[in-house]
Amino acid sequence: MAVGGRSATPEVIWARPERAGRGPRAAYSRADIAAAAVRIADADGLDAVSMRRVAAEIGCGTMSLYNYVPRKEDLYELMVDAVSGEYDLSQEPSGDWRADMLALAHRARALMHRHPWLPRLMSPVYGFSPNVLRYLEYCLGCLEGLEAPQGTKLELVAMVNGMVTTYVTNELATAERSRSLPWSQEQENAVRIAYLGREIATGKYPRMAQAFAEDAGPIDLDAVFERMLERVLNSFA
Repeated sequence: MAVGGRSATPEVIWARPERAGRGPRAAYSRADIAAAAVRIADADGLDAVSMRRVAAEIGCGTMSLYNYVPRKEDLYELMVDAVSGEYDLSQEPSGDWRADMLALAHRARALMHRHPWLPRLMSPVYGFSPNVLRYLEYCLGCLEGLEAPQGTKLELVAMVNGMVTTYVTNELATAERSRSLPWSQEQENAVRIAYLGREIATGKYPRMAQAFAEDAGPIDLDAVFERMLERVLNSFA
Protein backbone atom coordinates (compact mmCIF):
# COMPACT_ATOMS: atom_id res chain seq x y z
CA MET A 1 0.00 0.00 0.00
CA ALA A 2 1.33 3.44 -0.90
CA VAL A 3 0.74 6.76 0.80
CA GLY A 4 1.24 9.92 -1.30
CA GLY A 5 3.12 7.97 -3.95
CA ARG A 6 5.48 6.44 -1.38
CA SER A 7 5.49 2.97 0.07
CA ALA A 8 3.82 2.70 3.48
CA THR A 9 6.55 0.30 4.63
CA PRO A 10 10.37 0.63 4.49
CA GLU A 11 12.00 -0.81 1.37
CA VAL A 12 15.55 -1.51 0.25
CA ILE A 13 15.99 -0.86 -3.43
CA TRP A 14 18.43 -3.77 -3.79
CA ALA A 15 15.68 -6.16 -2.68
CA ARG A 16 13.31 -4.89 -5.39
CA PRO A 17 13.19 -6.16 -8.97
CA GLU A 18 14.96 -3.92 -11.50
CA ARG A 19 11.59 -2.63 -12.70
CA ALA A 20 8.32 -2.63 -10.76
CA GLY A 21 5.01 -3.56 -12.36
CA ARG A 22 4.00 -5.60 -15.36
CA GLY A 23 4.71 -4.95 -18.98
CA PRO A 24 7.58 -5.39 -21.38
CA ARG A 25 11.11 -6.11 -20.33
CA ALA A 26 12.93 -3.27 -18.53
CA ALA A 27 14.37 -0.81 -21.03
CA TYR A 28 16.88 0.67 -18.59
CA SER A 29 19.14 -0.83 -15.98
CA ARG A 30 19.95 0.57 -12.57
CA ALA A 31 23.48 1.06 -13.85
CA ASP A 32 22.15 3.28 -16.69
CA ILE A 33 20.11 5.36 -14.25
CA ALA A 34 22.94 5.68 -11.72
CA ALA A 35 25.44 6.66 -14.43
CA ALA A 36 23.11 9.40 -15.68
CA ALA A 37 22.61 10.78 -12.17
CA VAL A 38 26.36 10.72 -11.50
CA ARG A 39 27.06 12.60 -14.74
CA ILE A 40 24.58 15.30 -13.74
CA ALA A 41 25.97 15.61 -10.20
CA ASP A 42 29.57 15.72 -11.44
CA ALA A 43 28.72 18.49 -13.91
CA ASP A 44 26.27 20.62 -11.94
CA GLY A 45 26.23 19.45 -8.32
CA LEU A 46 23.94 17.25 -6.26
CA ASP A 47 21.14 19.82 -6.17
CA ALA A 48 20.85 19.52 -9.95
CA VAL A 49 19.92 15.84 -9.66
CA SER A 50 16.15 15.46 -9.99
CA MET A 51 13.94 12.65 -11.18
CA ARG A 52 12.85 14.81 -14.11
CA ARG A 53 16.39 15.58 -15.22
CA VAL A 54 17.62 12.00 -14.84
CA ALA A 55 14.62 10.80 -16.85
CA ALA A 56 15.47 13.27 -19.61
CA GLU A 57 19.11 12.19 -19.53
CA ILE A 58 18.26 8.54 -20.20
CA GLY A 59 15.36 9.33 -22.53
CA CYS A 60 12.28 8.23 -20.61
CA GLY A 61 9.32 9.94 -18.98
CA THR A 62 9.59 11.09 -15.39
CA MET A 63 6.71 8.88 -14.25
CA SER A 64 8.28 5.91 -16.04
CA LEU A 65 11.46 6.44 -14.04
CA TYR A 66 9.51 5.87 -10.83
CA ASN A 67 8.92 2.29 -12.00
CA TYR A 68 12.67 1.77 -11.64
CA VAL A 69 13.50 4.13 -8.77
CA PRO A 70 10.56 4.77 -6.41
CA ARG A 71 12.18 7.58 -4.38
CA LYS A 72 14.89 10.18 -4.78
CA GLU A 73 16.63 8.62 -1.76
CA ASP A 74 16.88 5.41 -3.78
CA LEU A 75 18.48 7.36 -6.61
CA TYR A 76 21.07 8.69 -4.17
CA GLU A 77 21.78 5.15 -3.01
CA LEU A 78 22.31 4.05 -6.61
CA MET A 79 24.75 6.93 -7.08
CA VAL A 80 26.79 6.08 -3.98
CA ASP A 81 26.96 2.44 -5.03
CA ALA A 82 27.97 3.35 -8.59
CA VAL A 83 30.97 5.47 -7.60
CA SER A 84 31.93 2.97 -4.87
CA GLY A 85 32.51 0.55 -7.73
CA GLU A 86 35.48 2.71 -8.78
CA TYR A 87 37.62 1.27 -5.99
CA ASP A 88 40.17 -1.16 -7.41
CA LEU A 89 39.89 -4.15 -5.07
CA SER A 90 41.65 -6.60 -7.37
CA GLN A 91 44.92 -6.79 -5.42
CA GLU A 92 45.22 -8.96 -2.35
CA PRO A 93 45.92 -7.08 0.91
CA SER A 94 49.64 -6.64 1.55
CA GLY A 95 49.57 -7.98 5.10
CA ASP A 96 50.42 -4.56 6.56
CA TRP A 97 47.00 -3.42 7.73
CA ARG A 98 48.08 0.13 8.54
CA ALA A 99 49.58 0.63 5.07
CA ASP A 100 46.55 -0.92 3.39
CA MET A 101 44.06 1.24 5.29
CA LEU A 102 46.13 4.34 4.64
CA ALA A 103 46.17 3.52 0.92
CA LEU A 104 42.38 3.03 0.94
CA ALA A 105 41.96 6.39 2.71
CA HIS A 106 43.98 8.10 -0.03
CA ARG A 107 41.78 6.41 -2.66
CA ALA A 108 38.66 7.57 -0.82
CA ARG A 109 39.98 11.13 -0.76
CA ALA A 110 40.66 11.00 -4.51
CA LEU A 111 37.20 9.51 -5.13
CA MET A 112 35.52 12.36 -3.26
CA HIS A 113 37.48 14.93 -5.22
CA ARG A 114 36.41 13.27 -8.48
CA HIS A 115 32.81 13.38 -7.28
CA PRO A 116 32.55 16.48 -5.02
CA TRP A 117 28.91 15.74 -4.20
CA LEU A 118 29.79 12.42 -2.57
CA PRO A 119 30.63 13.72 0.95
CA ARG A 120 27.04 14.98 1.26
CA LEU A 121 25.77 11.42 0.79
CA MET A 122 28.26 9.65 3.05
CA SER A 123 25.78 8.16 5.48
CA PRO A 124 25.22 4.74 7.08
CA VAL A 125 21.81 4.84 5.37
CA TYR A 126 23.58 4.17 2.06
CA GLY A 127 26.23 1.94 3.60
CA PHE A 128 25.10 -1.55 2.57
CA SER A 129 24.72 -1.54 -1.20
CA PRO A 130 26.49 -4.23 -3.27
CA ASN A 131 29.66 -2.26 -4.08
CA VAL A 132 29.85 -0.82 -0.57
CA LEU A 133 29.56 -4.31 0.92
CA ARG A 134 32.40 -5.48 -1.33
CA TYR A 135 34.47 -2.53 -0.15
CA LEU A 136 33.77 -3.29 3.53
CA GLU A 137 34.61 -6.95 3.03
CA TYR A 138 37.90 -5.91 1.42
CA CYS A 139 38.63 -3.59 4.36
CA LEU A 140 38.10 -6.45 6.81
CA GLY A 141 40.51 -8.51 4.70
CA CYS A 142 43.08 -5.73 5.02
CA LEU A 143 42.56 -5.77 8.80
CA GLU A 144 43.19 -9.51 9.24
CA GLY A 145 46.46 -8.71 11.00
CA LEU A 146 44.80 -6.50 13.60
CA GLU A 147 43.89 -8.41 16.74
CA ALA A 148 40.42 -7.06 17.43
CA PRO A 149 36.80 -8.20 17.10
CA GLN A 150 35.25 -7.76 13.68
CA GLY A 151 32.85 -5.17 15.08
CA THR A 152 35.79 -3.09 16.31
CA LYS A 153 37.38 -3.35 12.87
CA LEU A 154 34.19 -2.03 11.29
CA GLU A 155 34.31 0.87 13.75
CA LEU A 156 37.86 1.60 12.58
CA VAL A 157 36.74 1.61 8.95
CA ALA A 158 33.85 3.93 9.81
CA MET A 159 36.14 6.27 11.72
CA VAL A 160 38.66 6.45 8.87
CA ASN A 161 35.91 7.10 6.33
CA GLY A 162 34.39 9.73 8.59
CA MET A 163 37.71 11.54 8.96
CA VAL A 164 38.35 11.41 5.20
CA THR A 165 34.85 12.76 4.53
CA THR A 166 35.32 15.63 6.99
CA TYR A 167 38.76 16.47 5.62
CA VAL A 168 37.61 16.48 2.00
CA THR A 169 34.49 18.48 2.88
CA ASN A 170 36.74 21.20 4.29
CA GLU A 171 39.01 21.04 1.24
CA LEU A 172 36.08 21.39 -1.13
CA ALA A 173 34.56 24.25 0.89
CA THR A 174 37.88 26.10 0.89
CA ALA A 175 38.25 25.64 -2.86
CA GLU A 176 34.67 26.80 -3.46
CA ARG A 177 35.19 29.90 -1.33
CA SER A 178 38.44 30.65 -3.16
CA ARG A 179 36.66 30.55 -6.51
CA SER A 180 34.11 33.10 -5.27
CA LEU A 181 36.69 35.66 -4.11
CA PRO A 182 37.60 38.71 -6.22
CA TRP A 183 41.26 38.15 -5.29
CA SER A 184 43.53 35.10 -5.15
CA GLN A 185 43.69 32.73 -2.21
CA GLU A 186 47.39 33.57 -1.87
CA GLN A 187 46.54 37.26 -1.44
CA GLU A 188 43.98 36.51 1.25
CA ASN A 189 46.33 34.13 3.05
CA ALA A 190 49.04 36.82 3.09
CA VAL A 191 46.66 39.37 4.64
CA ARG A 192 45.43 36.93 7.27
CA ILE A 193 48.93 35.75 8.17
CA ALA A 194 50.07 39.34 8.57
CA TYR A 195 47.13 40.06 10.89
CA LEU A 196 47.80 36.90 12.89
CA GLY A 197 51.49 37.81 13.21
CA ARG A 198 50.59 41.22 14.63
CA GLU A 199 48.21 39.69 17.17
CA ILE A 200 50.74 37.05 18.27
CA ALA A 201 53.40 39.76 18.63
CA THR A 202 51.30 41.55 21.29
CA GLY A 203 52.25 38.88 23.81
CA LYS A 204 48.60 38.15 24.66
CA TYR A 205 48.83 34.63 23.25
CA PRO A 206 52.10 33.07 24.49
CA ARG A 207 51.07 29.46 23.88
CA MET A 208 49.94 30.28 20.35
CA ALA A 209 53.23 32.13 19.80
CA GLN A 210 55.16 29.06 20.89
CA ALA A 211 53.09 26.82 18.60
CA PHE A 212 53.73 29.06 15.58
CA ALA A 213 57.42 29.37 16.44
CA GLU A 214 57.76 25.57 16.47
CA ASP A 215 56.16 25.19 13.05
CA ALA A 216 56.55 28.37 11.07
CA GLY A 217 56.73 26.80 7.61
CA PRO A 218 53.90 26.42 5.10
CA ILE A 219 51.29 23.80 5.91
CA ASP A 220 51.56 20.60 3.88
CA LEU A 221 47.93 19.47 3.70
CA ASP A 222 48.85 16.04 2.33
CA ALA A 223 51.22 15.46 5.24
CA VAL A 224 48.57 16.64 7.72
CA PHE A 225 46.08 14.20 6.15
CA GLU A 226 48.52 11.31 6.52
CA ARG A 227 49.49 12.15 10.11
CA MET A 228 45.84 12.44 11.13
CA LEU A 229 45.05 8.98 9.75
CA GLU A 230 48.19 7.37 11.15
CA ARG A 231 47.26 8.56 14.65
CA VAL A 232 43.81 7.01 14.32
CA LEU A 233 45.22 3.73 13.02
CA ASN A 234 47.85 3.62 15.77
CA SER A 235 45.15 4.12 18.39
CA PHE A 236 43.59 0.79 17.32
CA ALA A 237 46.90 -1.11 17.32
